[in-house]
Amino acid sequence: MNYKMIVLDMDDTLLRDDHSLSDRTKTALMKVQEEGVKVVLASGRPTYAMLDVAEELKLADYGSYILSFNGAKIINAKTNEEIFASTLSPETAHELYEISKRENVGIHTYVEDFIVTEKQNPYSEIESDITGLPVKLVDDFKEYVTQPVVKLLMLEDGEKLVHVEKKLQEELKGQYSIMRSKPYFLEFTEYGVTKGTSIEQLAEKLGVKQREIIAVGDSYNDLSMIEFAGLGVAMGNAPEDIKEAANFVADTNMNDGVAKIVEEFLLKA
Repeated sequence: MNYKMIVLDMDDTLLRDDHSLSDRTKTALMKVQEEGVKVVLASGRPTYAMLDVAEELKLADYGSYILSFNGAKIINAKTNEEIFASTLSPETAHELYEISKRENVGIHTYVEDFIVTEKQNPYSEIESDITGLPVKLVDDFKEYVTQPVVKLLMLEDGEKLVHVEKKLQEELKGQYSIMRSKPYFLEFTEYGVTKGTSIEQLAEKLGVKQREIIAVGDSYNDLSMIEFAGLGVAMGNAPEDIKEAANFVADTNMNDGVAKIVEEFLLKA
């Protein structure tokens, strides 16, 4: 198959556990871009927290794209133009805040270049470490969040959050896109907005057919793009149900899984 686009989740997929790119992976991705394949980054991260990797892979030079906030924004890496943007209203953010209090889980969102939450917690600190965005503690979440936000995250130990997810998937069905990006992150975006729907939108814009797309991920927020792509790939470190949904299972993020996929399906083609 002549694939024209490879879409890559970042954390625990493209990047190693220390958030770095391996030399083998970088070399492989630079080679396929030279051959005209679009390399697209698709992450739950805010846009700001994806720019360093986009720059390292020279996506701007090759006219490629960034899908941030689980697909709620599509950014032209060369021009920085937002070609798609989705938000949640302040009223929606306040409603989800009240639900988080009811369920006794934490919550944070993004305002400007800050992670905003009411109480210090280990999960917002993890997000800060991943994204490079500082945590801003506020006295009153609802009073502080007065403008639309791109997404919100509910936060708790994974064992508890899986039950909260199941409950809210049923309670809020048809109102939001709800997915876990990590065991302790339950993410909320506008209904119908996922990595998969944004890849479909981008592919249509670029004239790339569904069968010409490879999508690689490791977690539940990657499932929509894995299922959409012509070749959906789960990382070797993905949960078993994500692997079962994929067409192919790669090696792990710590063992050059993405590089091996590129070498096998793009550079050998």
